[in-house]
Amino acid sequence: MFEKTEPFLMVLLIGEPVKLSLEACEVLDAIDRKGSFAAAAAALYRVPSTVTYTVQKLEEDLGIMIYRREGRRSILTPAGKVLLEQGRELLKAAQSIVETAKQVDSGWESHITIALDTIYDIEELYDVVEEFYKLQTRVEVCITEEVLAGSWDAIVENRADLVIGAPLPEISTQGIKFEEIKVADWQFVVGKNHPLLEYDLPLSEDDIKPFHSIIIKDSSKKSPAMTHRIFEKQTVLRVASMEQKISAQIRGLGVGFLPTHRITNQLETGDLVSLPIAKDAPLTPLFIGWRTNNKGRAIRWFIDKFRECNK
Repeated sequence: MFEKTEPFLMVLLIGEPVKLSLEACEVLDAIDRKGSFAAAAAALYRVPSTVTYTVQKLEEDLGIMIYRREGRRSILTPAGKVLLEQGRELLKAAQSIVETAKQVDSGWESHITIALDTIYDIEELYDVVEEFYKLQTRVEVCITEEVLAGSWDAIVENRADLVIGAPLPEISTQGIKFEEIKVADWQFVVGKNHPLLEYDLPLSEDDIKPFHSIIIKDSSKKSPAMTHRIFEKQTVLRVASMEQKISAQIRGLGVGFLPTHRITNQLETGDLVSLPIAKDAPLTPLFIGWRTNNKGRAIRWFIDKFRECNK
């Protein structure tokens, strides 16, 4: 026969492991909240002697004094205060584990990671996340940013559960499903004080080549890097995100194509100016993608929501 024991955590004290049970943490918490051993015993539906024994046994096991007597009152020692505070954190963690297990059992993931391609407007994703939070699922959402092929790397390498706004994949899509959700159109733009504003329109490639092209570096570590919309023999300034590219072009550090849906405000304020060129950029389809073996309810909810939003 095995003796039934309370759940415990192993605490290293002066080189030796000792048992700190969740029951003991509950007792210390109850004593502090209720103000006395007797009141704590009543709240925990135990006799006072059991509460007293639990504290004494804990002091003996840890080799520290948790309470000191002042008349008829028991006062927490500094070590006791630390034990109480950290014990409460352990109780919260234990409860969180139970809740997460129940959540996963119901089909909801404990957390999901969404890789957002830098071309996609994060405000649109925030709108969807806001709706998701109304479900009160307790699923933790993590959003990361990727660029071009890096978006698909995130799915292949299990760094993300869902990718949003990615280009057409140029990798093997075995085990991955993807669907088009948006089409981006591009405009060739420059900052409001750029020399190209004085050139005859439409601009030719020879007009543009002397100026730096602002390029967002592909975040892929394994897949072949993608690069779009630059002219042959044009020097480049590489940045890490769409926000950085927009900012660099506003400052006049270079020129390049930008997706219309990301620069509406800058075009309206005049910080960026769209210029016609001899050869326009093609439209770019954007995709969502996920692993076919991912059956979690949260991921399915996000997929269905993006399908609905882009009908």
